[in-house]
Amino acid sequence: MKTLRSKFRSAALALSASGVLLSAVSSLPARADEISGDQPLIVAAADCYSIGQQVAAQNGGTLAKASSATRGGQAVCVIVVLVPGKDGERPRRSEFVVPQN
Repeated sequence: MKTLRSKFRSAALALSASGVLLSAVSSLPARADEISGDQPLIVAAADCYSIGQQVAAQNGGTLAKASSATRGGQAVCVIVVLVPGKDGERPRRSEFVVPQN
């Protein structure tokens, strides 16, 4: 009986998640010409990822995380780079905040 209840709970959670996803997708415009000037088109994740790749290459490390944020009313990218340690030590975690252009 307990496993049936947990499976029912999982199914209910999946149905509610799909309903939220469908409601978010249905609010998006179907064609590019339906986008008006008052609806911002956000491509921040791809921009921050490419900025993160550049920052990682400049510092000789690997990109661990790239996310967009707002700091002081300005859109920025928060970049986390893992820089290899010296003499076989653990990599250092370096965080960079770069303005998003």
